Amino acid sequence: MNIARPDLAPSRLEYHAAVTLQQRLRGLVVADGMIRPPRLIAGVDVSYDFVPTRFSKGKKASEFLYAAVVVLELPSLRVVELVGVASRAEFPYVPGLLSFREIPPLLEAFRKLRVTPDVVLADGQGIAHPRRCGLASHLGLVLDLPTIGCAKSRLIGEYHEPGQRRGSASNLRDGGDTIGRVVRTRDGVAPIFVSVGHKISLDVAVALVLECAPRFRLPETTRQAHILVNQLRSKGESCA
Repeated sequence: MNIARPDLAPSRLEYHAAVTLQQRLRGLVVADGMIRPPRLIAGVDVSYDFVPTRFSKGKKASEFLYAAVVVLELPSLRVVELVGVASRAEFPYVPGLLSFREIPPLLEAFRKLRVTPDVVLADGQGIAHPRRCGLASHLGLVLDLPTIGCAKSRLIGEYHEPGQRRGSASNLRDGGDTIGRVVRTRDGVAPIFVSVGHKISLDVAVALVLECAPRFRLPETTRQAHILVNQLRSKGESCA
């Protein structure tokens, strides 16, 4: 698979340069689109350990990253292709700037794909981010593909608890902006946080997340990507 804009994801930047680039990327995000039903949807995940530091009681993120891309067919959710890579981080672990750390190994995986997905569902935030450009938005701009942010927890924003039935949802708001939706994917189970990544509307994003989560709290795209990165970590090697 070809990467549309690899220049938008440099792996070696100083902190202030990364913040400046992220603020510029915010203005490029398109929060609409994706009218035709997609046939192929990709899930992505990046995993790494937190290891003890030598000179304090704290921990730091390991420099070794494991990234996975899993492509599923809709509506069957059949696995079409999966790719995993092991890589070394070149950007430090900085909350709010994790896309600069995680996108480079994801791009390694995307380059190995034989198919091109119609939409990408990321285990992270889209515009539900302090600078409105989380992992899903940044990745969508680099790939020039519709992307969805689907996170297990809130980063910013306020919301009312949605109803307890599957499909119940409430808006996630930050100031006067609606930045996402809090969605119940299973009856009585903790909701997930869906936000626009790029080239997709919030309504379509929520509908696709629910379509990809017929049985579990997390979408099958995310579950399958989790499984693959955990296999990579247990082996300590790359696979494709």
